[in-house]
Amino acid sequence: MRKRTGVLLSACMFSLAIGLPTGPASTQAAPDFGPNVYIFDPSMSASYIQSVCDSIFAQQETNQFGTQRYALLFKPGTYNVNCRVGFYTQVAGLGRNPDDVNITGGLNVDAKWFNGNATQNFWRSIENLKITPASGKVQFAVSQAAPMRRVHVVGDMDLFDFDPYWNAGWASGGFLADSIITGQIVPASQQQWFSRNSQYSNWTNGVWNMVFVGDANPPAGQFPNPPYTVVDRTPVIREKPYLYVDSAGSYYVFVPALQTNTRGVSWANGPTPGQSIPIDQFYIARPDTATAASINAALDQGKHVLFTPGIYHLSETIRVTRPNTVVLGLGYATLIPDNGQVAMTVADVDGVKIAGLLFDAGPVRSPALLEVGPAGSGLDHSANPTSLHDVFTRVGGAGVGVVDANIVINSHDVIGDHFWLWRGDHGDGIGWDLNVSKNGLIVNGNDVTIYGLFNEHHNEYQTLWNGNNGRVYFYQSEIPYDVPSQSAWMSNNGTVNGYASYKVANTVTTHEAWGLGVYSYFRDAAVKLESAIEVPNVQGVKIHHATTIWLSGMAGSEITHVINNVGGRVYANSPPEAMRQTVTEFQGTNPVDTQPPSAPGNLTATAVSSSQINLSWTASTDNVGVAGYDVYRNGVKVGSTTSTSYSDTGLAASTT
Repeated sequence: MRKRTGVLLSACMFSLAIGLPTGPASTQAAPDFGPNVYIFDPSMSASYIQSVCDSIFAQQETNQFGTQRYALLFKPGTYNVNCRVGFYTQVAGLGRNPDDVNITGGLNVDAKWFNGNATQNFWRSIENLKITPASGKVQFAVSQAAPMRRVHVVGDMDLFDFDPYWNAGWASGGFLADSIITGQIVPASQQQWFSRNSQYSNWTNGVWNMVFVGDANPPAGQFPNPPYTVVDRTPVIREKPYLYVDSAGSYYVFVPALQTNTRGVSWANGPTPGQSIPIDQFYIARPDTATAASINAALDQGKHVLFTPGIYHLSETIRVTRPNTVVLGLGYATLIPDNGQVAMTVADVDGVKIAGLLFDAGPVRSPALLEVGPAGSGLDHSANPTSLHDVFTRVGGAGVGVVDANIVINSHDVIGDHFWLWRGDHGDGIGWDLNVSKNGLIVNGNDVTIYGLFNEHHNEYQTLWNGNNGRVYFYQSEIPYDVPSQSAWMSNNGTVNGYASYKVANTVTTHEAWGLGVYSYFRDAAVKLESAIEVPNVQGVKIHHATTIWLSGMAGSEITHVINNVGGRVYANSPPEAMRQTVTEFQGTNPVDTQPPSAPGNLTATAVSSSQINLSWTASTDNVGVAGYDVYRNGVKVGSTTSTSYSDTGLAASTT
């Protein structure tokens, strides 16, 4: 995502060749996580740890589309270091609980490399530790695919950086979950944000779309000014699995338990409930040795999989077929399907957990990058759903990629816990006919719940929801920048301007979403989008708090309506109503048709001539209404009528 910027930095296109410090070995032997995982313990000198942090950041600060990936992992203890977090870098504590690791210097994300503009601060994370900043404040100036989870900040937190003139630079985040900030959070220029099951003393402001679900003390205010959406409790969630080490130096992956109707952090009154899985039950994949075949062989043997940081070129689909399998990525492990196959499929089974992976489309068109459940999946997984955490996709940017749909969810009851599904708008391999991606997300399963859905720039519908009882908490979407013409971007068989970002299929009877923001920057043509959101006009469909934003674009471009031809158009940066439109509440008006109509009765036939017969019958009944009747002759439809009679003509004499 680039907000109203016109500069593509060449520095993003290469990485720096540097030598990283080797330093002393850890006091405890660790599994072989490969050369891109650094494990620190308190016996190491602060100067050594600082030198590793500095060296990796020097490489990763501007390395937006490079191939380097890192995980910096801290064993329980206190560390007086000051680390800055760059691209493709995961910083995490190895404690069972966040307070087991305490960073007392600083741990920050800034946007100095882009003059204070944080709208390209993607693909990095801070997880499972405590930060006691010497300055009293943490800076977390991020945009998409940059989560903060299970973090305890003793102090304030800013979600932006300053430009060279001390103005708040643009920022386009973000995701916070299961965290405590003892001071206030200052979004300042952050355009949107999603916070779940977190706690803070004060949330100071909002710009366009801020959603709070299950937070202990969310801010007060009425949408659209301030732009807050507050949901008191998180209906169903499983927190993201994470790696930890016990006091004996043994490694485990902890899998949090499924919880319902939660408020506040999962570790407020003791350790997060769940299950520990010993590391020897995992196949540890390294990019220099693992292949799709070796990974599938391990999965077939009942192993879980831990991907260490790096790029994995896949010659075949990774197939997750067993229930309760955990697939965990460290350091933004990246999976690329080389031969036009789906990168990963999950069977229609209970309790699979996929976390911490970046799926990058390959140059040969794939039908999907991640498919959860095969087409036609129908099992009930409500007691033990599959959950997807920090799952990100990319089409273009690092090179040409082509895919039909980034993620397809066919199974029921799936939980999505932070997605960024990005068709690239800058970088390498970018163009309307180059990095082609029809849809970011297709949901066919019922009872699917997604928290923090960021979905941008795809060629057609960004989100296409076909299943019933779906729920989305926070939606952020830029529609494509590079539409070449209006005629190239028409939906509904060429009758509707553009493709809605958020499309709920006409067959859906129940769906609900909270806090949706859809933004336009039609850079290459004066293009119009009829409605940012399209949903069926039935009473079971509800949209709470939706907004459209005109970021920039060619004169004459616009989003004409917010939802279903409701809401004004956005078409310019001023006046304010030309830039932003909102709909506070939308609910369909037609009753839901839950019953089939009764069969028509008392059919009579009257011969009028040798070639015509008149039919009549008593009316059918239905809980909503009968639209009409189809008439069949010998199993073939010959006509329709809205009345209770029909004249069938063109018959042959002396036939039945």
